[in-house]
Amino acid sequence: MSGKERREQLIQISRTLFAEKGFDGTSVEEIAATANVSKPVVYEHFGGKEGVYAVVVDREMQKLLGMVTKALSASHALIKLERAALALLAYVEENSEGFRILVRDSHAASGTGTFASLINDIASQVEDVMVDQFAERGYDPKLAPMYAQMLVGMVALTGQWWLDVRRPSREEVAAHLVNLAWNGLTGLNPHPRLTSSHGLEQRRTTLPPRPTERELRGMEKTRERELKEQEKAREREQREAEKAAREQEKARLREQRERDKVREREQRERERLAREQEKARERELKEQEKAREREQREAEKLRSREARSAGQTEPAGVPPPAESG
Repeated sequence: MSGKERREQLIQISRTLFAEKGFDGTSVEEIAATANVSKPVVYEHFGGKEGVYAVVVDREMQKLLGMVTKALSASHALIKLERAALALLAYVEENSEGFRILVRDSHAASGTGTFASLINDIASQVEDVMVDQFAERGYDPKLAPMYAQMLVGMVALTGQWWLDVRRPSREEVAAHLVNLAWNGLTGLNPHPRLTSSHGLEQRRTTLPPRPTERELRGMEKTRERELKEQEKAREREQREAEKAAREQEKARLREQRERDKVREREQRERERLAREQEKARERELKEQEKAREREQREAEKLRSREARSAGQTEPAGVPPPAESG
């Protein structure tokens, strides 16, 4: 892998581990082992667990904040509310790991942690919307910040609850959220639906009229398009995940081949050293054998000389043998 690819791989692996085990439950060793790399590789890219965690959290916060900010770009307040609720629930459904990381050890109402800071960022944007609506209806604009916190907190806590239950559908949950926020308890619609944006930008009624058959067909088509887009997005993510898995497998196989080559070279080197040692022992034995043979020949020569010397010397006091006849 290139440095950029390795960094992205480590971020995705860490994202999954942090979502499953939390920051304290995840170690650099586990991140490295899952990525089939050594610990120094993680430190080289991020400086430690804190560094990669900061990158993961920042990405998720920017993603969610971007989705909600885009939803709040509509001109009508009701459309803003509907789209913002849907954006949060869409993020929860499609980025469950990221949402778990943001809300882990951080309650939306606690005022601390990454999720609380994110809620404050969103509330500051909603506050501007509330100021305009209050001014239009004759309410005190100074109350807008408090109402913005109430509204965003309600949506955020509902998202945390829906993260685990996942029913009813996100569209239905969003419709009920908007029903409570827009109509209030005294004006709840028993069968709320998300409205179509067609023509609503110009309407200023507190209670929107029941959609016509034509509008319902339009909403159905819109939902179908959204579902198709979501399916395409899931398919793209699946393909990307499969591609990343293939790349990881290729990298693992390359590393395995490299390790095998190193082991083969080491084995050949050991065998070569063993042969050289064996040859050295054989030469040493031959030299020792030659030395013994030389010593043996020298000893035999010495004994032979001693024997000849002893045969030539007559014993003292012994007369020569008598001559016969």
